Amino acid sequence: MMSEAKKIKTTDNDSVIKRSVLSLAWPIFFQSLLGMALGYIDTVMLSNYSETAVGAIGNANTIIGFLTLAFTIITSATGIMVSQYLGAGKKDQMNRIYTVALAFNLVLSIIISLIVFLFSTPMLKLINVPEEMIGDADMYMKIVGGTIFTQAVINAFSQIFNSNGKTFFGMIIAFGMNGVNIIGNYLLLYGPLKILGLGASGVAVSTITSRILAVIAAAIYFSVVIKGSFSPRYLIPFPVKILKELLKLGIPTAGENISYNLSQLVITAIVNTLGIVAINTKIYGNMLSMINYMLAFSAAMATQILVGHSVGANNYDFAYRRVLKTLRFGLIASISFAVLNWLAAPYTFRLFSSDPNVAELGSTVMFIAIFLEFGRTTNIIIINSMKAAGDVKFPTVLAIFSMWGVSALFAYILGIVCGMGLAGVWIAMAADEILRGIVVFIRWLKGTWRGKRVISETLQKYEALEETEAE
Repeated sequence: MMSEAKKIKTTDNDSVIKRSVLSLAWPIFFQSLLGMALGYIDTVMLSNYSETAVGAIGNANTIIGFLTLAFTIITSATGIMVSQYLGAGKKDQMNRIYTVALAFNLVLSIIISLIVFLFSTPMLKLINVPEEMIGDADMYMKIVGGTIFTQAVINAFSQIFNSNGKTFFGMIIAFGMNGVNIIGNYLLLYGPLKILGLGASGVAVSTITSRILAVIAAAIYFSVVIKGSFSPRYLIPFPVKILKELLKLGIPTAGENISYNLSQLVITAIVNTLGIVAINTKIYGNMLSMINYMLAFSAAMATQILVGHSVGANNYDFAYRRVLKTLRFGLIASISFAVLNWLAAPYTFRLFSSDPNVAELGSTVMFIAIFLEFGRTTNIIIINSMKAAGDVKFPTVLAIFSMWGVSALFAYILGIVCGMGLAGVWIAMAADEILRGIVVFIRWLKGTWRGKRVISETLQKYEALEETEAE
């Protein structure tokens, strides 16, 4: 039995560790791009149907998007645990982890779905949605938000696939969801089903149909290719230790995500006091910088998979070198794109606005963004790798302190008090990213993240349990 375990460990772990970052990253890049496109497609296709409906869905998605942050509690932790267990060659424990992760996400998301379905109208009124939009927004939230558990299941499956090195299938699911959504929107808004007059509700139906089909496809792939199993029998006796480990990993990550989104809402509120030029420039600047973010994010997620597997196998030196190598190429790529964005800013911003002030301010913002990307790329790659190694508390505390103590605070001081406007806001955000980037880079070099893998005690418990059951 011992020799078989060693064989499994070597073969399965090497199959992922030997993968290049690029081979894992490019499907994640397109998956992220397509996931973002799903919301934009609804907006674009509705824009020719009803401007009121566009606003209604935009407001509804703001609430739904915030609520889905709750799913990151378990989904992010699932990726870390699955990677480390596979790296340790402990495939015999995987079905138990899969079941706990999927069951927790399902139960939590059903509760959230019920809350959204019952209290959608009060939620919309809480964010001051105009009365003429309430009807469409409420119906959309009841359909999409009331079935939000489907997205939670998709997210959980996606993490499982990625951690197994199967990033390509996540991209295929994203392609399929977009295709079904586009066809459904067309049929219900402009095609033969237009006579039903569903409007925004029709878009909601298309969205949930695409998600249901994605869940079915993911479940089949999970069973046939991953050879995973989801069954109540893995919950008896209930694996309390695994759930605790998932929550210990997941709650800090979710807290960081929630803190980031709240700080961005505060920064948006600050920018909203600076006038229409600043507001529009911020929107366009974020759009143009998105390619930089997605490149860094994709590389970080791919590296996270490799680090999780190598840490699970106690190969910390491989993880150390892999992160520094990814960081080097990530910085070259992101800064190169940032410089191109700055050089092209006088022309790209004019594609969005005819106001010369927007183009002028956009050039200034894109220059500051070069320094911002230096910090952000470092953060994304190293922090995700630290989490993959089990070092989750430090980057979370650092992020919350810096987001509010540097980014949000100095956005107000520089942007409003010092009168620097949007440029001051961007300097504050760049300072936040650079500060965190320097700190986590030093921490990675010092190796403080070593020895924090999460599987040792859990493994001992269930190995002892299985030996007792075998006797």
